[in-house]
Amino acid sequence: MPKLLVVDDEERIRDIIREYAEFNDFQVTEAADGMEAVECVKKNDFDIIVMDIMMPKLDGYSACKEIKKIKDIPVIMLSARGEEYDKLFGFEIGVDDYVVKPFSPKELMARIRAVMNRVNSAKKTEDVITYKGLVINFTAREVLIDGVKAQMTPKEYDLLFYLVKNMNIALSREKLLEEVWGFDFYGDDRTVDTHIKMLRNSLGPYRNLIVTLRGMGYKFEKIN
Repeated sequence: MPKLLVVDDEERIRDIIREYAEFNDFQVTEAADGMEAVECVKKNDFDIIVMDIMMPKLDGYSACKEIKKIKDIPVIMLSARGEEYDKLFGFEIGVDDYVVKPFSPKELMARIRAVMNRVNSAKKTEDVITYKGLVINFTAREVLIDGVKAQMTPKEYDLLFYLVKNMNIALSREKLLEEVWGFDFYGDDRTVDTHIKMLRNSLGPYRNLIVTLRGMGYKFEKIN
């Protein structure tokens, strides 16, 4: 039975999510603010967290940062704001998906399943890919560049791993949004382009392995 942590200062919202999650065979734990959520994560293991952004004591973004330092648990944010800037900031600190309030409980459960499937699929991959001084370790979720560990955001890792797993395959921006950002993400091409730019900067001397396909998207291509 998967374990879900629901974090929201509104008891009504927690009750709605609990009802639908338990109906879908989840074991649910509740927290009323970010501080309580961090303490829950220290004491318990969870498969996924659904967390509001605007909360007393510690907001969702700050709580997500602290949680990611403790355990690598996927986080879905509940937000009354749907601006792309907010989403990009969240992805940079480790947020896996967004659901904008007011939301459909059925949609939320679909997003929870999609994120969990994506994470579990990534964990099953045990390959290590090496190209010259570039080492991509899927299991350790680690990238080495000429012996030095690259410092990437969680979404940069997700994007790179998806590109590499589909090496030499042309991938449209829409496909990348769907597969990397998840179920029904309300972003646009700029989201992908911004993260590709960040990823290339992180790859340094190996930035050219990510090839731009004009008017279409990108692909990861080994250079012979």
